[in-house]
Amino acid sequence: MEVRPQPPASQDSASDHHKDRRGRRLPLSCRLFFFGEDDFEGEAVLLDISASGCRASSSIPLEIGMIVRLSLFLPDHPWPLRINQAIVRWIDCKEFGLEFVDITMAQRERLRALVIKAR
Repeated sequence: MEVRPQPPASQDSASDHHKDRRGRRLPLSCRLFFFGEDDFEGEAVLLDISASGCRASSSIPLEIGMIVRLSLFLPDHPWPLRINQAIVRWIDCKEFGLEFVDITMAQRERLRALVIKAR
């Protein structure tokens, strides 16, 4: 495995959140729908994804700590990848980061295969 030196962390940027991530990120643009409590729902554009989470952009305001269900319309299949539970970990303007906390084994394998195939 190749180790690349990391650039020094800047002290003043709020967008540094998404540099501190676990796992390999796959840049990907597709539609994502999210569903929360009390009929809260919205649409976002997926920006990148890993086996454990994703970064997306939406004009619908979310809050850090919010728990949502997801349907991701990925290019590998005609039907959406479903995430039972994801937590909003950070927000920067219209962009936000989600951590996948509850995903079935079959859906996790599909996601892992998608990320591995893109290498």
